[in-house]
Amino acid sequence: MHDPVDVLIIGAGASGAAMAYSLAETKMHILCLEQGDWMSPARYPSTGRDWEARFWTDYSPSPNIRGRAEDYPINEDNSPIKVVNFNGVGGSTIMYTAHFPRMHPSDFRVKTLDGVADDWPIDYDTLVPFFEENDRMMGVSGLAGDPAVPQRHPPMPPLPMGKSGAIMGKALNRLGWHWWPSDTTVATMDYEGRARCINLGHCTPACAQGAKASTDITYWPAAIRAGVELRTHCRVREITTDEHGMASGVVYYDQDGVEQFQPAHVVVVACNGIGTPRLLLNSKSGRFPNGIANSSGLVGKNLMFHPYAQVYGFVEQETDSNRAPPTCLWSKEFYETDPSRGFVRGYTFQFGRGAGTVMEAVTSEQKGILPWGAGHHEAFRRLDGHRIQLSAICEDLPEEHNRVTLDPVLKDSNGIPAPKIDYTISENSRRMMEHGIARAKEFLAEAGARDICVNNPILYGGWHLLGTARMGLDPERSVVNEWGRTHDVKNLFVIDGSLFVTSGGVNPTSTIQALALYIADQMKQRLATLFD
Repeated sequence: MHDPVDVLIIGAGASGAAMAYSLAETKMHILCLEQGDWMSPARYPSTGRDWEARFWTDYSPSPNIRGRAEDYPINEDNSPIKVVNFNGVGGSTIMYTAHFPRMHPSDFRVKTLDGVADDWPIDYDTLVPFFEENDRMMGVSGLAGDPAVPQRHPPMPPLPMGKSGAIMGKALNRLGWHWWPSDTTVATMDYEGRARCINLGHCTPACAQGAKASTDITYWPAAIRAGVELRTHCRVREITTDEHGMASGVVYYDQDGVEQFQPAHVVVVACNGIGTPRLLLNSKSGRFPNGIANSSGLVGKNLMFHPYAQVYGFVEQETDSNRAPPTCLWSKEFYETDPSRGFVRGYTFQFGRGAGTVMEAVTSEQKGILPWGAGHHEAFRRLDGHRIQLSAICEDLPEEHNRVTLDPVLKDSNGIPAPKIDYTISENSRRMMEHGIARAKEFLAEAGARDICVNNPILYGGWHLLGTARMGLDPERSVVNEWGRTHDVKNLFVIDGSLFVTSGGVNPTSTIQALALYIADQMKQRLATLFD
């Protein structure tokens, strides 16, 4: 058995890294267990010419397709949206697109404003100092002054608009719609030891240049220098409890598959909106027969994905294709509720520069716009390097029937039950997506695009895993309190996207990390009673 630690963090991704860094100043013994390993940028797809092809193999965003030893299988047969994530030091920040908006103030008050779902027990202003700290640590590039969002202060200038951004921005101006350069975590200048972006390739399969911020190169070096211990290849099976109902540690399997026990005074779960409920539900005991911290019955319920409606077309002008980070603009024109649209809440338009040659060939053939035969090459020349695209990131309201449970048959390589997903797109979300598709087609027509294609929803679009251990003041209607501590177990915390009460209509990583820093700050303020 290992010696007890003061704080045990499970998961070394976006939230776990931020928490470890923040708590390090307390000089407590902090240990993080990660089921994956450190990643080697020298082996990232963008170092080779086959980087696009590897999107369908060992660097697929879907764990069920890539099947790395660090991954666990997911039964997603009952979901029109498939889960995408990554397991390793840095978690899904290794593979994300680095689009980095914050949730809006209205996102925390949807019950008050629109009479749906629930209000959060905290508000946007509470998180502002933690948003700012996280922007500095991750290295955000952006342009201050966006009239559609609260004031912020990106430490680096925005990504260049490029050829695609200019085409899209002019079309948006003619429509009179809001748009602004995106906030991203791609370095546009040398920053804190990271070299600036050199357009090595698409950001999603991991950035070999190190220009894209992932927590293995931002938070973790600082946390480890401050004394945090990070132990890799440790797959946690369950959280254990003592005779008083307090968390006592975890049982995990090491790299050799040997069962180990790690005692801890405080346990923090940071395994994303799928992995966290999986672990909590699997941590059963006489006191917690339905899983630890689950007296409300809400662990695993209220799963939110953000259904993506993607629309793209092809213009006569040459676009950036894959010769730059994929996102460059956003529009908040349809973000807030307008009852005349037939749905509540709204969506962000996220604009993409284009697609690489291999991706274009595969998807255009699938869509039936790239014929075989004598005209094949001529048709492809009009497609390759001419795509512009946009996606409506639709707010996904919480519904208890959208849930994560334990599969009765499927297991991972250590015999731990796999998560099972049951998810349907709500009628409100469907109306929102239809509205987004109609507006996207309007935009593409204004931009002079042809051969319009739609993905509704994006099949492998389950990037945002939210809501399955929600935050709240009422123990009967939530899993954790307003600062991340579970209602049932006073020394057990959740800090990832599972916390979300509602999803907003933006990529969640910035807000997830701000929440982790906020919870860490609350813990530091309560150190005298944290171990009671």
